Amino acid sequence: MRVIADLHIHGRYSRATSEQMSIAEIGKWAKIKGLNLVGTGDFTHPDWLKEVKDTLAPDGDSGLFKLASGNSPIRFILTTEVCTIFDYKGESKKVHHVILTPWLEIAEQINERLQSFGSLSSDGRPILSVSASQLVEEVMAVSGENMIFPAHAWTPWFSIFGAFSGFDTVEDCYQDMTKHIHALETGLSSDPAMNWRLSKLDKYTLVSNSDCHSFWPWRIGREANVFELEKFSYSEVTGAIIANDSARFKFTIETDPAYGKYHWTGHRNCNVSLSPAEAIKFGNICPVCRRPLTKGVEQRVEELADRPATFRREGAPGFMRLLPLSEIIATVLGSGSPSTQAVWKNFNLLVERFGDEYAVLIDAPLDDMAKVVDAPIAQAVVKVREGNAKVTPGYDGVYGQLVLGIQAPPTVKLKPKLIQPTVKQKSMTDFW
Repeated sequence: MRVIADLHIHGRYSRATSEQMSIAEIGKWAKIKGLNLVGTGDFTHPDWLKEVKDTLAPDGDSGLFKLASGNSPIRFILTTEVCTIFDYKGESKKVHHVILTPWLEIAEQINERLQSFGSLSSDGRPILSVSASQLVEEVMAVSGENMIFPAHAWTPWFSIFGAFSGFDTVEDCYQDMTKHIHALETGLSSDPAMNWRLSKLDKYTLVSNSDCHSFWPWRIGREANVFELEKFSYSEVTGAIIANDSARFKFTIETDPAYGKYHWTGHRNCNVSLSPAEAIKFGNICPVCRRPLTKGVEQRVEELADRPATFRREGAPGFMRLLPLSEIIATVLGSGSPSTQAVWKNFNLLVERFGDEYAVLIDAPLDDMAKVVDAPIAQAVVKVREGNAKVTPGYDGVYGQLVLGIQAPPTVKLKPKLIQPTVKQKSMTDFW
């Protein structure tokens, strides 16, 4: 069975998250995206956990959950993200972690242990005064079925390899609890190819998730994991991650890492964006204001890498680069926003015709798309699919910009319409 999973999202009690981010909306938009497994996010927050209990029901003994009402094909997995802040060799370290668990009772026991390290009700992603190793010890002491891995491993702040408060190795971060770490989350600004450059990461599975704060299709599922499993269950998913082989964990869906907000080194206030070589030339000091630059992920990877950029890790799950359909359409139309009426109109037409967004992005033939929307939009989808689109790298909190070189169709005035397609799960049939 094919499982397409986004394992790291947030509910509405997390900072900078849509107030409408409910379990029902997450399920609705996950289906439109083409996901069939999505994390609940934030089970450490008491109000969010109550909503999870009220709206989801166990899916038999699978360790997964389904919407209590209706017959949605979407399954949920209990997840949360926590922030740990602690001292290590006289330096303050700030690392985010994703936790997965199969049962509500176990989630509640995790919460009981973690509440002594910080307030769980202050934020959906709580800040805990505990070391990374002790966090893992607490989580795994509750149940060996739990899984924990570092979130968005390379972002400058709050990550295991972050330039400002991270580590150089997994072992330094997790100490004697490293034995329980089986995976790393690449984050938007890096992809597997960048991580393969570090031989010391070979034993870790590379997972990709959206870390989304809204349910809109340009956020949820923008990165995801594709499995081929015998059974749709928690243990099959986590087992495939631990095994780290391409037989069950087929590949990840990645945005182009240049699209991420921290790919290149730069200084947003001064509109300065620099490649690693250029940043080093300036001594990582902004040439405009003379203040320290925010070191980008590409430069940080370059510092720790012991392999060339062309290295391919044999036997590891592969990956494919995509960008959200809404972002592609918006770029073609020159609308500047993926939420305009014109973008929604074209998005609706394509999803209604081909079943879900992934089906459009990966499988839909050019000629068939051109019968539904204007040819430049269809051409742009294929251009991104084939890796022929360019992205101006993001930096210091600024997203990268897609460059297509495709002329936009004539502007048409459209009435607003929110998508309500009847989605049939289909996508990636012929990819492997």
